[in-house]
Amino acid sequence: MSDWNQQIIDEFRANGGTVTTMGFGRGLVLVHHLGARSGTERISPVANIRDEDGSRLIAASKGGAPDNPDWFYNLLAHPDVRIETPDGDEQVHVTELKGAERDAAWERFKAMSEGFRSYEEKTTRTIPVLKLTPVR
Repeated sequence: MSDWNQQIIDEFRANGGTVTTMGFGRGLVLVHHLGARSGTERISPVANIRDEDGSRLIAASKGGAPDNPDWFYNLLAHPDVRIETPDGDEQVHVTELKGAERDAAWERFKAMSEGFRSYEEKTTRTIPVLKLTPVR
């Protein structure tokens, strides 16, 4: 895990889910995921959008890099995970959005932050969007 990620995780946990670094505020979740091949647990801080139904959307933007983040593949391989939110832990099931549903969700990310728009401009790949649905 990068030092930057660990710094964000530590700040998230120390401040009840609020991260002032880079103005994240309460817009992050900590996604616990298992390595697709290794099975090793990892934690990734990820920006999210909360839906009215209680689900959350996350985008595998990786800052506009030409490839998807490793956590994306881990979540596809092991879609039942725990997330830490500013409001507490949740068990969720992850699904990748496709087609018009993905496109509408991605538009929400671009409306939320100029950063997502710039990520899209930097890369030739279609940035995946995942839905995290609470397991009740």
